[in-house]
Amino acid sequence: MAKKSQEYGNDSIQSLKGADRVRKRPGVIFGSDGIEGCEHSIFEILSNSIDEAREGHGDRIVITKYADHSVEVEDFGRGIPVDYNNNEKKYNWELVFCELYAGGKYRTNEGESYEFSLGLNGLGLCATQYASEYMDVEIFRDGFQYNLRFEKGENVGGLQKQEVKKKRTGTRIRWKPDLDVFTDVDVPDEYYTEILKRQAVVNAGLRFVLRIQNGGGFDEQEFLYEEGIVDYVKEIAQDTFLTPIQNWSGERKGRDRQDKPEYKVKLQVACCFSNRVKLIEYYHNSSHLEHGGSPERAVKQAFVSQIDAYLKQTGKYLKNESKISFVDVEECLILVSSSFSTQTSYENQTKKAITNKFIYECMTEFLKHQLEIYFIENPDDAAKVAEQVLINKRSRENAEKTRLNIKKKLAGTIDLANRVQKFVDCRTRDTSRREIYIVEGDSALGSCKMGRDAEFQAIIPVRGKILNCLKAEYGKIFKNDIITDIIKVLGCGVEVKSKANKDLASFDLEGLRWNKIVICTDADVDGFQIRTLILTMLYTLTPTLIEQGYVFIAESPLYEINSKGETYFAYTEAEKAAILEKIGKNKYSIQRSKGLGENEPDMMWLTTMNPETRRLIKVTPDDAKATSEMFDLLLGENLPGRKEFIAQNGYLYLDAADVS
Repeated sequence: MAKKSQEYGNDSIQSLKGADRVRKRPGVIFGSDGIEGCEHSIFEILSNSIDEAREGHGDRIVITKYADHSVEVEDFGRGIPVDYNNNEKKYNWELVFCELYAGGKYRTNEGESYEFSLGLNGLGLCATQYASEYMDVEIFRDGFQYNLRFEKGENVGGLQKQEVKKKRTGTRIRWKPDLDVFTDVDVPDEYYTEILKRQAVVNAGLRFVLRIQNGGGFDEQEFLYEEGIVDYVKEIAQDTFLTPIQNWSGERKGRDRQDKPEYKVKLQVACCFSNRVKLIEYYHNSSHLEHGGSPERAVKQAFVSQIDAYLKQTGKYLKNESKISFVDVEECLILVSSSFSTQTSYENQTKKAITNKFIYECMTEFLKHQLEIYFIENPDDAAKVAEQVLINKRSRENAEKTRLNIKKKLAGTIDLANRVQKFVDCRTRDTSRREIYIVEGDSALGSCKMGRDAEFQAIIPVRGKILNCLKAEYGKIFKNDIITDIIKVLGCGVEVKSKANKDLASFDLEGLRWNKIVICTDADVDGFQIRTLILTMLYTLTPTLIEQGYVFIAESPLYEINSKGETYFAYTEAEKAAILEKIGKNKYSIQRSKGLGENEPDMMWLTTMNPETRRLIKVTPDDAKATSEMFDLLLGENLPGRKEFIAQNGYLYLDAADVS
């Protein structure tokens, strides 16, 4: 009987109050209750200090990461106002630290501070305080030192105020993110180094000092870009300049809609072209826009429009050639955009993208104008840019043609018998039963064909030793008929790890036509090498098949032992010894097992193909990794490693070596 649900009536509705508004729903404010949310809470405190410095109050910010996961941010700005507020009839510390949507950044149109601010919603400081195990605040301003302490969102001891003779001003906040709020508070060092470097890039001349507690002391690192994004672009490009760095800046006023208030936008873009390095980053009000939004749309529109117009004007397009796309431009573009606005529409509180219509419109117009002038005044640079973009475009189109041709070559219907040489299909179309045997040579094909169960077992022979996929380029691999035939028969396409050849990837596990892929070779040196090369191919081109457990090795017997009309098969030396011990003093004959091609069909069925009596070894991911490492050592480019392996282990294989 179903359990009766709790009654849902008027008294069921409740609202969260005080610190619970954040502590019980941190994801709403910080985007996540995991490590990303914890990181964002840290940035909220840091952003307030950055806003102060950008308004001209302080040129240094010190961030300390303690071993117990607590964090401290110290700035040398004016200090947060925390005394009594006559307008609100409350202390400012209550507004700033205990009220969501309270702060000093709302009245920008009336001449208040923070014209261009990273934090405008009045959420960050209060929300981080609510999400902390504790928070200690020390503020210097107006000749006084103010101290506050909070524990789990509640103030402890009120505001402590004392007069000081020092003239220093600024704010120091130390807090510990609460594990009762976040599932993880162990913020990695890399987060701090990345975020501080980004902030140094977009805040020219502002010095960030990172201190990380290490044992009894602190490791220190500084981040400073005197010329901001220009120095950053120079650092990225290094000596790969195709064109000199351009630094464009301007201001605009406008509105997102006619009935919306007018606001101000500051734009700065530093960029250059390179044929070896690419990077595009967008920042708004100092925040890195991971997902771009309006600035990204503007850059794409402006650069494609102006470069396309130049190509048309100069007749550089071939007859009937298609238009360039932004993919072709970004392949050779290094660009950093840093914009500010007095009003900003973020996609959400985490500030990963902005949506302002006017920012998109004014930035598009601004960039088109700057590019047009740049191309007119620098015809040599314009020609270099146009040539490189066309090279990128044509390379992309050729790669796409190659990918489609290869995909077409590797794809196929179930009826493959006439399209893949000597492939022998099975009757069933039920992929949960179908097995494909990859066998060694035409002779093995014959015996396997006659010995198999044609209902569910298919066969494809490998003619000779296939290409070593560890050493070959993808282009050469896909010209190899043996490899392309196997891939056609498998039906699932290929996985390409190389970024340079990612367009060749066509893997789709749904297209796999088999439940088992069985590698079947002789139990000799040549057979082992062919098996190794087939495994290498599968590991290189279709590793998911190994990871998902579709690949098997058919173990062939080493010895055939006959005694008193019984036939025994030994797959190892140990099994041979055990069989001989079992036979005892009875007469017997023993011989090395024949090659697959020499076996009678009944023998092939019994030893290799009958699901009841065969031995299949499933190739596991761990096997594949170890095998790959050994492949790389024995067949790859590591010549010194191979020599060392042979020197240390070669004696183990002397008996099997053909040195006669």
